[in-house]
Amino acid sequence: MEVNERDPVSGRETTGHEWNGIKELDTPVPRGVLLFLIVTHLWAIAWWFLVPAWPLGTTYTRGLLGVDQRQTVEARVVDGQRERAAWMARLEKEPYDAIQADEALMQTVRNTGRQLFGDNCAACHGRDGKGRANYPDLTDDDWLWGGGPQLIEQTMRVGINTRHPESRVGQMPAFGRDEVLDRDQVRSVAAYVYSLSHPDYSTADNLKRIEAGREVFLTTCAACHGEDGKGNRDVGAPNLTDTHWIYGSDLDTIIASVHGGRQGHMPTWDERLTTAEIRTIALYVHDLGTQQP
Repeated sequence: MEVNERDPVSGRETTGHEWNGIKELDTPVPRGVLLFLIVTHLWAIAWWFLVPAWPLGTTYTRGLLGVDQRQTVEARVVDGQRERAAWMARLEKEPYDAIQADEALMQTVRNTGRQLFGDNCAACHGRDGKGRANYPDLTDDDWLWGGGPQLIEQTMRVGINTRHPESRVGQMPAFGRDEVLDRDQVRSVAAYVYSLSHPDYSTADNLKRIEAGREVFLTTCAACHGEDGKGNRDVGAPNLTDTHWIYGSDLDTIIASVHGGRQGHMPTWDERLTTAEIRTIALYVHDLGTQQP
């Protein structure tokens, strides 16, 4: 076969290659593609001279345009800090009610607080603030020490059961393990507590144990939880009559709590976070509870 043979359909010369009766045409690269390649190569060469590109030992070519990405980033950081400083100053100094009355500022609190909460609090309380086993739900507006922004701020600053000199201190004694109560008393008072949040448990079969448990409760537990079992935020004693429980509300878990005691821990944040950041999280956490349907 001759190389200069022409294809009868397209009129183009063939290359002389043939596979299974199919002949390869000698088709040139389209001019548009060639033009594109030429332009992009010329642009790349020009860009090498215009911007920093070539390493030269301990330095590099600076480029004719004087572009410096480090300076650009640093300038943007400074601009961001300048813009941030204005509203951070307000969060640090203004009363909580004034901040909450400013919807634009509260939107900033929600946006910034979500990030701060995720970085510092989500490991225990969950990204959504709903808590998990042995860690409280912050969205149900049910609080051990009070859920106002100022009280939340105070709890964050001093922590719970920490070495901070002003730490909040809360502990559930181990009534069974330390032999304050015997086994029957532990089971009775647990049955009474269980009945407070599960009224259907108060049946004729359980009534005698529940009544015995109430007597134990009044002499042993009421000092913290109150005679009605509704808790005391001054000492961090939870309400035992609702459906919000940290360690679980089933009877076996309540027995375990009475027998072995409970002692939670909330770290202090006053040395890790700034005042404005702590107040931002306090407002954000408070907002989590109040925004729930």
